[in-house]
Amino acid sequence: MSRSNFVQVTSPTHFQELLSQDLNKVSVINFWAEWAEPCKQMNEVALELARKHPAALFLQVEAEQQPDIAESFEIEAVPSFIILRGHTLLDRISGADAARLTQSVAKHATSPVYNPLSRTDQAPAKASNIVPSGIDEKDESQEELNRRLRALMNQSQVVLFMKGTPEAPRCGFSRRISALLKDKNIQYTHFDILSDESVRQGLKVLNDWPTFPQLIVKGELVGGLDIVQEMVENGEFAEMIA
Repeated sequence: MSRSNFVQVTSPTHFQELLSQDLNKVSVINFWAEWAEPCKQMNEVALELARKHPAALFLQVEAEQQPDIAESFEIEAVPSFIILRGHTLLDRISGADAARLTQSVAKHATSPVYNPLSRTDQAPAKASNIVPSGIDEKDESQEELNRRLRALMNQSQVVLFMKGTPEAPRCGFSRRISALLKDKNIQYTHFDILSDESVRQGLKVLNDWPTFPQLIVKGELVGGLDIVQEMVENGEFAEMIA
């Protein structure tokens, strides 16, 4: 059942038109993907919240179909939620955290309208949404971090640093590379870089590779999805792990 405040975004222009209709309105932007199981649950949560909060605007953005919008909010994994009032960032929620989303929407959608001292048409700055790793980054020197990264990279012959897990990937590239390895019966271990910001940023520097997933073989970086896919197809990867 469709609702006037629950809208599927069809283009960046459509998105901007919806946001600009009322700059005092709270907007809840749901970045999702068809292939991600957690997104299906959170889509239902978003629809239910739209019913409970008719004054708020709920925008459904399929991240891989609307890359310009996803990039403008620096969306790196799904599901992710951005809560705005006009162009003011109120909250950022990563993952299928229905309880936190419900609480945040209840807090902001029912709060009094205010007029900010300034406005901007730029996308909101990215807020931290990383689960703490249990290691105090301030106490870990660069040398110690690099040793930890090397240990992770050498924990097995093939190691995949990805967003999410093979069972619950959080981005399309991670989903495709884990499916490729499974299809070729390649044994590997994985590490969710969204669970540890130090590892995430450290690998970018250590491997001189700015994006994820990253596939490591025998302690050395092979590359991302495109490179691995090409090497699997031409037989180079099988020779590398033999």
